Amino acid sequence: MFISFHLRRAGTAAAASAFASPLSSAFVFRGSAPVLFVPKSFAGLRLPQAQFSSASIRNHFMQPPEAKRVCAENMVPKIGTHNGTFHCDEVFACFLLRQLPEYKEAEIVRTRDPAVLATCDIVVDVGGEFDPKKHRYDHHQRLFVETFHSLCPGKPWVTRLSSAGLVYLHFGRLVLEQLTQLKPDDGQLEVLYDKLYENFVEAVDAVDNGISQYDGEARYAVSTTLSARVSYLNPPWNSKSQDTEEGFQQAMKMVGAEFLGRVEFYQNSWLPARAVVERAVRNRTQVDPSGEVLVLEQGGCPWKEHLFSLEKDLNVETLIKFVLYPDQSGQWRVQCLHTFQNRLSLLEEWRGVRDEALSSLSGITGCVFVHASGFIGGNRSQQGALEMARRTLQSAAKACGEPNGS
Repeated sequence: MFISFHLRRAGTAAAASAFASPLSSAFVFRGSAPVLFVPKSFAGLRLPQAQFSSASIRNHFMQPPEAKRVCAENMVPKIGTHNGTFHCDEVFACFLLRQLPEYKEAEIVRTRDPAVLATCDIVVDVGGEFDPKKHRYDHHQRLFVETFHSLCPGKPWVTRLSSAGLVYLHFGRLVLEQLTQLKPDDGQLEVLYDKLYENFVEAVDAVDNGISQYDGEARYAVSTTLSARVSYLNPPWNSKSQDTEEGFQQAMKMVGAEFLGRVEFYQNSWLPARAVVERAVRNRTQVDPSGEVLVLEQGGCPWKEHLFSLEKDLNVETLIKFVLYPDQSGQWRVQCLHTFQNRLSLLEEWRGVRDEALSSLSGITGCVFVHASGFIGGNRSQQGALEMARRTLQSAAKACGEPNGS
């Protein structure tokens, strides 16, 4: 049996001598106030009136707990998830967490035992609880309906989150900082964060939650999605061994490698392309006063996705109609922008005509072709391609009764 003395005020060495060093390990600290636990037989012991401080207790009675300190430093954090058949969402969630310094060496504990899960530092996809303050990230609760948009109203995605999306939402930026070395205030980090959710993580969320990609019946099956490939690493139903640990580790390597490859692509190829297109959008009125013609000086740059996004981000009021860029042969293309249909097709009388016949018909030198649908044409020079775009804009302006066409 033990009793406790709460020691609050600063004191002297004389007070310190009241206790022998064998009692040093009986000190604990509650907040900043030290408490001394002593055997009940010491209850009649009269303490010196002068009491002493937390610092003096540590200095005089608590020997440096090297063993305890080493133990604390070597404590391995635990990531909890469920055992049995594994799925892409918790595999990916575990991989993401291991990209962070605090979980890099974490042990992955696969169990459904609540008592064991309670010992874990963070739990994903099991436990029936979503509470970021407690690092609990399950999505199987009956009333769980969270989406990226519901948790981050500034984001547009409304697919119900799985453990993958929950962990990505809360830790994704930190993971990308580690992988890309981008600073937290770098705008490119947020662009990557959004892009990777939209083009990688959201599909994992949807598949895990059984959300169809289509409103109607799909015309064909896709069996090679990331989630499907993870599922194939589970033991076959009729295998003698139903041990899933080896497959889980393989799945984590596969999902991780694919995610890292996607991060590398978006950072080193996709983002630079976005920068090229953004410069062209900002400089478009230098190409033509209408602002409806864009020139990309470097061929092969993927521009369509970026252009539609940047028009929104930069509040482009007059939509861009044509993009000019060099092809592999050094000639120039003039291409219409289109979503479901061309915003403005090249002149109808040019369509399907080629080379000298097209140059003669249009009055523009160096013409190579105009596609039969009018969505793209070619010219031997940049100036010739630009003139093809301008003539089309002028014709459209006249047809609309505008006084001037550029």
